[in-house]
Amino acid sequence: MNTSFRAFRIHNDDQGYRAGIEEMRADELSPGDVLVKLAYSSVNYKDALAGTGKGKILRRYPMNGGIDAAGYVAESRDPAFKEGDAVLCTGCGLSETRDGGYAEYVRLESKWTIPLPTGLSLRESMILGTAGFTAALSLYRMQQNGQTPDQGPIVVTGATGGVGMLAINILSRAGYTPHAITGKADQFDFLIDLGAEQCIARKDLYWGQRPLESAHWAGAIDNVGGDMLAGLTRVIHPYGNIAICGNAGGIDLATTVMPFIIRGVSLLGIASAGTPRNQRDAIWAHLADDWKPRGLDKIATKEVVFDELPSVFEQMLAGASFGRTLLRIG
Repeated sequence: MNTSFRAFRIHNDDQGYRAGIEEMRADELSPGDVLVKLAYSSVNYKDALAGTGKGKILRRYPMNGGIDAAGYVAESRDPAFKEGDAVLCTGCGLSETRDGGYAEYVRLESKWTIPLPTGLSLRESMILGTAGFTAALSLYRMQQNGQTPDQGPIVVTGATGGVGMLAINILSRAGYTPHAITGKADQFDFLIDLGAEQCIARKDLYWGQRPLESAHWAGAIDNVGGDMLAGLTRVIHPYGNIAICGNAGGIDLATTVMPFIIRGVSLLGIASAGTPRNQRDAIWAHLADDWKPRGLDKIATKEVVFDELPSVFEQMLAGASFGRTLLRIG
């Protein structure tokens, strides 16, 4: 395909760090087996860092942004995919080591190209995107480590962010009792509507200072890190799991070994970008079926086009975003 198309491309060279809409051709894209005409992508915190240069995300330049991608196969050298097939990809080097989903076309490696599961539309797959995949991977890892609903409630921090909202909904769908911690107390009703059975304002939290405090929750999905994560380690029930998947509150962790060697608490790292293919397939099957969040349209609070990306990035980095932002391409 030699037709030119639009892409949100990021540069870092003698002229400085810059990003914007450019025209390019398919032969300029990163190599791959499957050329996809994109319909949707999404905006994640990582995309905002990459698009503004406020985080070291990209490993080479220039490169198209966007860690999520969904659309229809335009060309394929792999017989497993044919023209017109609906597919998606999240992570897997997109907008890190290879051109991402902020373009009208993307080339994907077939080993990371996921056929759109029955039960999801392309739009729904990108409302989920990396955020939904990360939330589901958190629960998947917790269950692998023995977490069950009858142990008690699971608390979700950063609950009004994309991962947080989807985690609450997924936990509820999977039979767990989700609790929510957020700095946006005005959104309690929204979180309860998603499935949270209890909401706690971040300003009202007091963890205590002892290495172990009274246990409140059977587990946690933490998007915040820093002091929030340190506090959580002190209040999780014996043999509960904390899935850590974000660092909005900082990368440092000041805790002790006591929760781990006295209560058997497990801290599970959630690295969604590099998840093995067999686990990806299992998680997307859940997301299209028994873990599919209710009311995805409520979680998709904004839908934008290419030209609006810079303002969305700034809002997200300023902590002013709410829910999931969908990028409409097709």
